[in-house]
Amino acid sequence: MSHRFETDVFYEDTDLSGFVYHANYLKFIERGRSAWAAGLGVDQTAMREAGLVFAVRRIEADFLAPARLGDRLVVETSVASRTAARMTLLQRAFLGEKVLFEALVTLVAMGTGGRPVRLPEALRS
Repeated sequence: MSHRFETDVFYEDTDLSGFVYHANYLKFIERGRSAWAAGLGVDQTAMREAGLVFAVRRIEADFLAPARLGDRLVVETSVASRTAARMTLLQRAFLGEKVLFEALVTLVAMGTGGRPVRLPEALRS
């Protein structure tokens, strides 16, 4: 099961070439992950207040084709694997049916002391 999040490419997302600056794909997939978690009923603000946060442990990214100013992208997020405290997501940015960017993102759940803790139930089930 995957989650889809739409976002537009704005002028601020592009570089001198007129294409999306590579680091901005990380922003797009971050927004996609936040929308995915919210769709599962995970309130990240309440989690933080309770002393639990997510941290990105690893990102493996492939830049396959450029996005341009004015493009409407769809970020698709799906679970690739998970353990009690770690989850790897497959995230892709599409323009129509074409995959422009793909990343495997490993997240860990951490307590306020920076130590790993179990993922929230909504993400484990």
